[in-house]
Amino acid sequence: MVNCMVEYEELAPRFKAAILEWMKNKNPFWALLGMELLEIKKGWAKVRLPIEEKLTNAIGLVHGGAIFSLADSAVGMALVGMIHRNENISTLEMKINYMKPVKGREIIAEAMIIHRGTQTAIGDVEVRDEEQNFISKGLATYAISKKDLLREHENAATKTRRHKE
Repeated sequence: MVNCMVEYEELAPRFKAAILEWMKNKNPFWALLGMELLEIKKGWAKVRLPIEEKLTNAIGLVHGGAIFSLADSAVGMALVGMIHRNENISTLEMKINYMKPVKGREIIAEAMIIHRGTQTAIGDVEVRDEEQNFISKGLATYAISKKDLLREHENAATKTRRHKE
């Protein structure tokens, strides 16, 4: 990573547990790809993507879109550790360079936030395979808005349950 000497602050245990639970059970896209949040701190995250045949292209290599999705998700999680309850985040822009094709069993993205303003944040991400081979490098810009996505999701789920009854 760009700044390996940074000590990232741990999240409060209840907040960290809530994030892990939310990503495991409330994120259909993560479930579709099989992504797993390995670790999260304020401004830093590590996310794993096990390689399955459904993520490969016609020649058996991991599709660049799967790598991109992993990188974007890792930056998003690094930022989640820094946002307030009334804030929401979304990707504005992302650039990625692919260094090496992937044929292994898993890839892991490690992301860190290098700037956090009031309306935007910038994150740096590296993706490596299980043998620590450098796969890709990305830079992402996120929008930060005032909105409680988690509460909105809970309200929508409650309305859906009421509608079914």
